[in-house]
Amino acid sequence: MPPLETLLAFAVATALFAYFPGPALLYTAAQTLARGRRAGFMAAFGIHIGCYAHVIAAAAGLSTVFRHVPEAYLALKFAGAAYLIWLGIGMFRRPKEATDATPAAAPKSGRRAFLDSVLVELLNPKVAIFFIAFLPQFVDPSAAFPLWAQFLILGTIVNLTFSSADVVTVLAASFVVGKMKRSGGGGRAVRWLAGSLLVGLGVKLAAAKA
Repeated sequence: MPPLETLLAFAVATALFAYFPGPALLYTAAQTLARGRRAGFMAAFGIHIGCYAHVIAAAAGLSTVFRHVPEAYLALKFAGAAYLIWLGIGMFRRPKEATDATPAAAPKSGRRAFLDSVLVELLNPKVAIFFIAFLPQFVDPSAAFPLWAQFLILGTIVNLTFSSADVVTVLAASFVVGKMKRSGGGGRAVRWLAGSLLVGLGVKLAAAKA
């Protein structure tokens, strides 16, 4: 593995990337605002599971396809953007659901949030680009571990760190939901805020450059 000073730099950089407000945290917050705390945690778990596909792809060198085949990158990017926008529009149209925290709605909302989040993560080529740009700075070709194993280990650490930030976001967003629900019209405002976040993320992803 890389020397200690390199691993320390990796840990600091990973924490900064994870806890700096970005699209992933906004997405998790939107799911929590719209569907409640349980769905927020399920969304974070879905992102975590989906991210392992990018970790494995980086370890196998498959993510470099996006660098050499821009058409594949664009196709995946626009598919992901369209899906985010579609989810956001669905938030606008959805009646009271998980924000009411009813026993019947919560499990269904949680499963839906998990599946949505796995797909959103898989359809986000920016994540793949991040891993192939970030991880090679911290691998050591002369180490006893093969490169693919180093990619897997470091990628898993990155994923776990990002997921810890998602959990903090869920807790903060659920606190906001509780405050808003105690005010008149809070549930509707929460759904519109969540939908706006998802549509905004979709537009941002569609407009982003590789």
